Amino acid sequence: MTASKTRVLIADDQGLVRCGFRLILDATPNVEVVGEAADGAVCVELARALRPDVCLVDIRMPKLDGLEVTRLLAGPGVPDPIRVVVITSFDSDDYLDAALRNGACGFLLKDATPALLVEAVRAAARGDALVSPAVTSRLLKRLDRSAQAGSPVGAPEDSLLSAREMDVVRLVAVGRTNQEISDQLRLSLSTVKTHLAHVQAKLGLRNRVEVAGWAWANGAVQGEH
Repeated sequence: MTASKTRVLIADDQGLVRCGFRLILDATPNVEVVGEAADGAVCVELARALRPDVCLVDIRMPKLDGLEVTRLLAGPGVPDPIRVVVITSFDSDDYLDAALRNGACGFLLKDATPALLVEAVRAAARGDALVSPAVTSRLLKRLDRSAQAGSPVGAPEDSLLSAREMDVVRLVAVGRTNQEISDQLRLSLSTVKTHLAHVQAKLGLRNRVEVAGWAWANGAVQGEH
């Protein structure tokens, strides 16, 4: 049986960038670009009409910027959110924080390799999240510094999690994929996904990047880095 294709919408105000992304993604097995938008308003309109599996969204666009597009398509209160990967030339912690708050499930810099772009789209499509490695490293160091400076360790919320859920959280926090967690804990992939969904529901977190942030901020991975 042929796997269904991951349908992608590309939004960027630069035609050459859209063309480049399309060439990379259309050349990828089981990935199909179903639309392009040159501004944020058109992106929202097309996304709601086409219901792509993943929207690849630039931050700086006319009419609506990518952060607002992300909030409208994937943010808190959206009844049927669409998975959004934000991609930008600007390596800014403020942009990253805002993108994740607004529901993004990926954050890439435009100097990412084609392979990383493809993996970010595939990760989003399967419900995972991918952040550019350099950004992830800086984010985790920032969260770790906050924890060492006096953020609560072992916050009350961790009592809501089972021992197995905490095992999953710790592995997410050090960058393991769902498949790697499955292999390491000897759990089925579906069980790992279920544990992660329960963690997000219990802690009010939107994606695995926020799970990693919670773990580092609360000392769950002390000594593991």
